[in-house]
Amino acid sequence: MKALEEQPVQGPPVPPEWLDYYAQPQQDRVTRFVQRVWTRSPVWAAPFALLACMGGAVGYTLATHPAEAGAGEPPTCLLKYTTGFVCPGCGGTRAAWYLLHGDLPAAARHHAIFTFAVPFLLYMYVAWAGKRLFNWKLPQLTLSPAVLITFVAVWAVWSVLRNLPWAPFTALYV
Repeated sequence: MKALEEQPVQGPPVPPEWLDYYAQPQQDRVTRFVQRVWTRSPVWAAPFALLACMGGAVGYTLATHPAEAGAGEPPTCLLKYTTGFVCPGCGGTRAAWYLLHGDLPAAARHHAIFTFAVPFLLYMYVAWAGKRLFNWKLPQLTLSPAVLITFVAVWAVWSVLRNLPWAPFTALYV
């Protein structure tokens, strides 16, 4: 029982006979580095970094005009260029371009799942960053594993259907 008292309290107690067989795993260098940087960084760093990434993506989308790009012209998807198959994210950049220009039907035509997810992703960012930076009390949108699994399953089925070479599925090809 003394061995149980000497352990740090991290979860359920471990029977003393297990201590000889199981050693606590040591964290790797990358994990230790990321945790050290995270604890030392200012509270605004993560929301700002994410905002900078989103701003870069929006800037890239507006600068490249993906809706008018021909086959093989930048921006192009390497998978579609080499195989001819439409990947699960295909049409996302064009959908983002149409969303940025307020054309919701065209955005949904190019990537319906992305168009559906954007408002939720934006709200999740605003709620998280608002709570972290300004202590706003916006309701957090939490997604259960069942919701995430359903979303990924619908995305996978939709990705397969849009690659089928016969009608009515050819209408989904972009």
